[in-house]
Amino acid sequence: MLDLKTAWQPYSPSEENPWDRTKVGHLYRRAGFGATAAELDVGVKEGHAKTLDRVLKGETETEDFTRTSDFMSSERSMPAGAPQQRLSAWWLDRMLKTRHPLREKMTLFWHNHFATSNAKVQNARFMLGQYRLMQSHALGCFAEMLIAMGTNPAMLIWLDTNTSTKAAPNENYARELMELFSLGIGNYTETDIRQAAKAFTGYEIKDGKGILNNRQHDAGEKTVFGKSGKFTGEDIAKLCLDHPACPRFIVHKLYRYLISETDNPTAELIDPLAEEYRASGFDTGKLVATMLRSNLFFSSVAYRAKIKSPVEFAVATVRALEGTTGTLPLAEALEGLGQVLFAPPSVKGWDGGPAWLNAQTLLGRNNLALALTSTEDARFGSRCDPAELLAKHEVKSDKAKVDFLLGLFLQSDIPAASRDKLLDYLKTTKNVKPPAYWSADEVANHRTRAVTHLVLTLPEYQLN
Repeated sequence: MLDLKTAWQPYSPSEENPWDRTKVGHLYRRAGFGATAAELDVGVKEGHAKTLDRVLKGETETEDFTRTSDFMSSERSMPAGAPQQRLSAWWLDRMLKTRHPLREKMTLFWHNHFATSNAKVQNARFMLGQYRLMQSHALGCFAEMLIAMGTNPAMLIWLDTNTSTKAAPNENYARELMELFSLGIGNYTETDIRQAAKAFTGYEIKDGKGILNNRQHDAGEKTVFGKSGKFTGEDIAKLCLDHPACPRFIVHKLYRYLISETDNPTAELIDPLAEEYRASGFDTGKLVATMLRSNLFFSSVAYRAKIKSPVEFAVATVRALEGTTGTLPLAEALEGLGQVLFAPPSVKGWDGGPAWLNAQTLLGRNNLALALTSTEDARFGSRCDPAELLAKHEVKSDKAKVDFLLGLFLQSDIPAASRDKLLDYLKTTKNVKPPAYWSADEVANHRTRAVTHLVLTLPEYQLN
C-alpha cells in the first residue's frame, strides 16, 4: 500500500527492501537505455547512493564523442535536405555512445512533449537545432526552454507561426502551448487562445533564427487569463508558467514517463512535487532527482509499469550486447515498430503505452531481435554477437548461458517456468544434426544466439 507521506522521500535499502541487481536494472532502464553486465555489477557493488549519483550526474563525454557529434550536426555533414533516416541514425548513435544516458533519455521525453516532425519542417538543420535546445535544457530550466521554443525555427514551421500576421493570426501555436506544452485541457478558454494568437503574430525565420518582425506583429492590447497588456509571444509563455496548472501538468507527465503509465496519481501525490518544481524555478534536474531517488520509484507501483518504446527496445538490446551496430539500419528497422525519431505522428506525439504493442509491432520486435543476434542479417552482421559476449565473460555451460542472459536482460526476475523452457530449448537442440561443414564452436555459437533471441522475445523484456 502506497504511503503518501513517504512516497517521495529518498529510498533507503533495508532487509525487507534491499538494494540489488533488480533495482540497478530498474534504475538503468528508466533513467537511460538499459545496462551492460559491467554496469549491473558495479551498481550492486557500489551501492544505491553512489549509483544514483552517477546516473543523475552522468560522466564527461569523450573527446571522440563530442567531436563526432559536432561534426555530424554541422552544416557540411548534415545539410538541410538530409534524409529522415540520417537524422534518426544520428540520434541513435548518441543514445548508444553517450556517457550521460539520463540526459539523452530526458531529451527524448521533451521531443515527445514538444512533438515536431521533419515530415513538415523539411529541414534537418532546424530539427537538430531544436534537438540542441531540448538537450541543453533536458535537466535544466523548463521555463527557459518553453520561452525559447516559441522562436525555434522548427517549431515556427511545424505550427505555422511563421505565417501568422496581425492581419491573419494563426491559433495553432497558442493552442498547443496551452493544451500540450504547459497547462493541459480545461485550464484555458477559447478566448485565451484567440487573444494569445495575436501575441504570436509577426514571428519569422531569418538567417536560420526565429525573430519578431514588428511590422507584422499585433502590438495592441490582449487579455489572457484575465491579465491585460501589449503581450508578445514570450509574455504569453511567462503567463502560462505563472498559471497554477503548469507545474502540475509537467510533473504529471514526468510521473508517467519515470514512474508509471498505468497508475493514476492523486493530487495529494502530485501537488507536493508541483509546489517544489515551481519554487525551484522549474528546475527539471532537481525534480527528476527527487523522483528517481524516491521510495515510490523503487516500489512495486513503478516496477515494470511501463512498456518499452521501440527506441528503448532497440538501444537497450544493442547496449546490453555491447554491440557496435550501424545506426542507419537500426533507424530503418524502427520505422516498422512505430517510432521514427524526429518524426512523431502528430503534435500530440506518440501515444506510448499499450499502443506500442500489436501483432505487427511484436513481430517487428521479434524480427529485429533476430536480426541483431543471429549474425546472419546483412544489415547488422556480427556486430552484436551474443556468442562473442558470452565468450568474453567466460560463460560456457548451457545453464550458465541462460543464467547470464536472464541476469543481463531481466536481472533473472522471470517465472521459473520461463527459465526452464530456455534450458529445455538448449537441451533439445544439443543433439540436432548441424550442417556437415559446421565446427563444434559454430554449433555452440548458433545455439547461444538462438537462445538470446528467445530471451529478447519474452513478455517481461517488453516492459521497462
